[in-house]
Amino acid sequence: MPASTREAVRVAVLADSDTRWKWGALTARRITTATAAPTGFVLRGRATPTARQLAETGASTTAPREVTGVEFLRAVRDAEARGEGYDVLVLALVGGTVRAVLQGLADLRPKRRPVIVTGYVGVVYEKLTDGLLLRHGADVVLANSRHDADRFRAVYEGVGAGADAVVEAALPFLGGAPYAPLAGRDTLVFAAQPSVPATRAERAYVLRRLVGHARLHPDREVLLKLRSKPGEHTTHLEEFPFQKLVRDVAPPPNFRLLYGHMGEVLDRTDLLVTVSSTAALEALHRRVPTAVLTDLGVREALGNHHFVGSGLLTSFDRLDRGAVPEPDETWLARQGVASDSPYEKAFDAARDRVAELLALPALPPITPYYTAETAPGYLPGILARHRLDVTAPAPRESGLRRIVREAARGAYRHGVQRVAPVVRRLGEL
Repeated sequence: MPASTREAVRVAVLADSDTRWKWGALTARRITTATAAPTGFVLRGRATPTARQLAETGASTTAPREVTGVEFLRAVRDAEARGEGYDVLVLALVGGTVRAVLQGLADLRPKRRPVIVTGYVGVVYEKLTDGLLLRHGADVVLANSRHDADRFRAVYEGVGAGADAVVEAALPFLGGAPYAPLAGRDTLVFAAQPSVPATRAERAYVLRRLVGHARLHPDREVLLKLRSKPGEHTTHLEEFPFQKLVRDVAPPPNFRLLYGHMGEVLDRTDLLVTVSSTAALEALHRRVPTAVLTDLGVREALGNHHFVGSGLLTSFDRLDRGAVPEPDETWLARQGVASDSPYEKAFDAARDRVAELLALPALPPITPYYTAETAPGYLPGILARHRLDVTAPAPRESGLRRIVREAARGAYRHGVQRVAPVVRRLGEL
């Protein structure tokens, strides 16, 4: 029965990190008429978020359930068997995992499959073509701006794949009160990223310049906004956490580290500085003065090349002198931030597309671009890595199994943040 003939629309979100959970849960609310919170699942793996990280996103008051890919597919299958099948699935995942889940959903062969929605959590500055082709086959591929929509369609059309699934929308976590200066307040916030910049020397440089800026401006509060605590993981690996690097410096009292929900942090921000964090777009949408650093170059590896033409590129030397960049209004409009049209309308096209699909008597088969015919040397490896076979017997969960899993996860994180840097330094001798 089409969901349009029922009062309630059932939505599930599968995410593989804290930021993607935030994107997926908020997107689900923006693009459907569902009144109930989506059923949440987080994929068990390298970047599985902690309860603290999930709560900090502010995306939902209900914690998502931690599952493997196979357990998620079984949950979808079992929900249909109970007569409570999901109408919409939001896949907030990396490209390879999206492709594997698409295969798993196709293999389930439900009587009526759900509408499948996917997209990107922020600035798309790497693996554009590969990531898009791995997501091909979803019913809706959301683009966060007109700029991204044009790029996405060009990729799909350029390889002869259908581009009808691409729908222009916006980042679902924009919003908040417009920037309003407050007398006596002067707060600079640096939005840190787990892997940008990547090397110890580059991250130490950024930290040193932030501390130096705080010393030059003793009346300004300088906050280093962190994504995760040591031992936690996010979408990208963090080998050199700022929390550890700061032990090697002696910051002044007006400099400190900060955790928290980015929207709440922006409420008290007078200048947002970053290398290439999506937080820049959140700040710009609220008209918070924003600066994107060029100190380490303008490079694809850093992601700050995305801001070419924005008017935001600057350096610590200029910030130290008090210069604040002025954003280019044309660039802002193409990025879908600080637009003249109401923010809520940015999701109208996606909401209409989902409604149209839900109203169909039946959805067409899932037809991804990557198949055994188009990518016989690539696709099998992706599917094999995920091993999404719902016919395999489910492993019996136990307290010992959970303990072993947490121990293995902790060992992996220790290896990334402690062992790997030592091995790399030894290799340079």
